[in-house]
Amino acid sequence: MAFTIAHPGVISALLGARTMDQLDTGLAGLDVTLSDDVLDRIGEIVPPGTVDQAYQPPAPADPSLRRRPLAARAAA
Repeated sequence: MAFTIAHPGVISALLGARTMDQLDTGLAGLDVTLSDDVLDRIGEIVPPGTVDQAYQPPAPADPSLRRRPLAARAAA
């Protein structure tokens, strides 16, 4: 959830929980804020724009287009 909420292109994060345990785990992720260092490391492991399909969308070169500012990552 924290990774999804950090991305400015995402306007809604869906949990999709089927059990109470899944719901509790997903909701706990709302209290997590990932630092820029963590998001950069994730970007090194899976470069922005990488998908498992034939279509490869262009990855934004500007990091500010890939994540919200740190102060804006808290759940609403």
